[in-house]
Amino acid sequence: MKFNENELFGAALIGFDMIDGPFLKWKKEFENTSKDLVNLDDFSMNFYLAFRGGNVGKKPRAILYDKFYIVAFPKDLELCCLFMKPQGIERNITQLSKIANRIITEMETIDEEKSDSDDSDEDTIEEIERLIVNLLSGTEMSTPELRRYFKLSNSQIWKLMSNLENAQRIKRTEKKGRSVFWTAII
Repeated sequence: MKFNENELFGAALIGFDMIDGPFLKWKKEFENTSKDLVNLDDFSMNFYLAFRGGNVGKKPRAILYDKFYIVAFPKDLELCCLFMKPQGIERNITQLSKIANRIITEMETIDEEKSDSDDSDEDTIEEIERLIVNLLSGTEMSTPELRRYFKLSNSQIWKLMSNLENAQRIKRTEKKGRSVFWTAII
């Protein structure tokens, strides 16, 4: 992280009283913009808990907010906070947002695949087979249509269709291209 002294707009020392808890011991403002960004008197408790709470070794050194960030340095029970205006961080946040969205999409896909495999218990399979037979009664549908209708993978729908065909509950009617069409046996 590159540091520019112009980013610093204020400092505060948050003390700790054993009875009353955290309190603002003193504050120093280097610019008048700090009043617009944060009211130090109201947030001393939040900042103290954010930086001093938690497990040993798992405490933050800095916290980034939308319009400012805070770097804190503990000294005994006190906490010295430096309030800074980030410069040039928007581009990095935009890039990180793109990465986060890509990871979210990837994890949702993995979650969906996992839930598809979790749903294959015996009762669910029997229910889907019953629905397929009822759906195909008096009509024809292709395997891809059925797969999308029940949100199954290609291997899952073929396993179900094979089981139903072996049990003589459905039969193949025709094949168009790579799609097989099915109907229920009455």
